[in-house]
Amino acid sequence: MSTVHKIGRRKTSVARVFVKPGTGLININGKDAKTYFCTDVLVYKVNQPFMLTETLGQYDLKVNVFGGGITGQAEAIRLGISRALCAINEEYRLVLKPHGLLTRDARMVERKKFGQKKARKRFQFSKR
Repeated sequence: MSTVHKIGRRKTSVARVFVKPGTGLININGKDAKTYFCTDVLVYKVNQPFMLTETLGQYDLKVNVFGGGITGQAEAIRLGISRALCAINEEYRLVLKPHGLLTRDARMVERKKFGQKKARKRFQFSKR
């Protein structure tokens, strides 16, 4: 099997994930996952597809991610990994789908409107 390339997105983050058989190395923008993501929760989010499919330590990852914050980047990487695992083995889809790991979260930041302070907040109204 050669390298599988998939893309994951979340908010304004875009992650390009390259998965190939290996020993479980995760390389994100040239760094290890534990050094790139400072909290254990974000590292758990990245490893979640491997835990659910029981393939932890079987694939090497090379990830290029940009845009957004670290939480959006972690969830974009998770989506890319889930899509890549489904491309490798179609049976993983039945495990990942109920946990919502194959669904692109379409929620984005609402734009600021003119004549208002923020997207929905108005300037203070003065009756007199």
